Amino acid sequence: MLKGVAGAAGLAAVSGGLLTACGGGGSDDKKSGGSGSTKSVAGSTVTFGSNYSDPAAKTAFAALTSGATAATKVNVKINTVDHNTFQENITSYLQGTPDDLFTWFAGYRMQYFAAQGLAQKLDDVWEKIGSNFSPAAKKLSTGLDGHQYLVPIYNYPWVVFYNKSEFAKRHYTVPTTWDEYVALAKKMKGDGLIPIAFADKDGWPALGTFDILNMRINGYDYHIKLMKHEIPWTDQGVHTVFQHWAEILPLMQNGANGRIWQDAAKALEQKQAGMMFQGTNQVAAQYVTDKADLADLDFFPFPAVNPQWGQDYMDAPTDGFMLSAKAKNVDAAKAILEYIGSGPAETAYLKTDQWDVGLVNGLQVPTYNDIQKKSVQEISKCKAVAQFMDRDSDPAMADAMIKICQKFIDDPSTSSIASLQKSAESQAKAIYS
Repeated sequence: MLKGVAGAAGLAAVSGGLLTACGGGGSDDKKSGGSGSTKSVAGSTVTFGSNYSDPAAKTAFAALTSGATAATKVNVKINTVDHNTFQENITSYLQGTPDDLFTWFAGYRMQYFAAQGLAQKLDDVWEKIGSNFSPAAKKLSTGLDGHQYLVPIYNYPWVVFYNKSEFAKRHYTVPTTWDEYVALAKKMKGDGLIPIAFADKDGWPALGTFDILNMRINGYDYHIKLMKHEIPWTDQGVHTVFQHWAEILPLMQNGANGRIWQDAAKALEQKQAGMMFQGTNQVAAQYVTDKADLADLDFFPFPAVNPQWGQDYMDAPTDGFMLSAKAKNVDAAKAILEYIGSGPAETAYLKTDQWDVGLVNGLQVPTYNDIQKKSVQEISKCKAVAQFMDRDSDPAMADAMIKICQKFIDDPSTSSIASLQKSAESQAKAIYS
């Protein structure tokens, strides 16, 4: 997750569709970028800036680009940068001497760089791959000017992970309500476990906890309006979110602001912790990287808090690829993107990626494990999906909320919450003015 700028429309309309690996119609394999566009670019080289720095993701991305080279005869040179560093420097990177292609996020985060003229239109690519995707996926790839700027490849849900063997051994039951969730966490603490593994040194993980509590308590529409600053951060609804978070904070892993998410995931993996709320492309990927027992890993949607909304919503961010405005080899880069937007490309990618789910219509992936199959099912149940705070809001506001959430973690008192809300509102007024 992270970092850009902006002040454009949020993703309320964009995120409402169900982006799943299910859908009508099969992918059009003839539109994979192989024929026609590769004759003049075969043998040339495209550079690809990548934030796929974690070992498992890096391997999957390498498999994808190898497949792209085989299909298009275009060589791909990957320039990998640490995930957080990539996002923190994305603006200066795109304004300087960027690679031809770069990894990025759908929706608001894509829209900003498109509006700044730092990315090239991909309408001609979408003319060839458009039938492969749902209208919702296309909308997430569309800029504020109505043109397409991104080719998506996957999404993934934010859910509560646990180890099946540990639940079975201790006779734990999956909670579906807030009261059951709190009661289970307290039981885990009494049993000597860390109830909820948690880390926020990177800043962005805590945003996911705020997102889900806000959607569970106040609903999806409220959440998106808050992200656009159509609701003030001093609103009682926001206060209620922090109050619920304060209730479970003593049940979350201590010292979160000094811990990276990988170490929190290891606590779950080593069965020191009972649960962890995080994206599948972090927790499941960590299990794969550590060669842990992925078959023992399971998850459940975050429990209902307000019966009015139940478990209707979740964060399910969509990732993809963009063409930089300063690309040196545009035709070859577009040939690569045409391949990436095909069923065969996603299927090949997901042979290595054991945590995300593809977006091509009617995609059949024999290699999907139970986590991926369940991800498709749970995302499809949602009435709407959000893209994560640092994608649904102005990036400057997301940065402000990272610091506010970290301060909250250090001091969750009622007086602190009120002060932090005032700070958030003050910064929002400056950012969205």
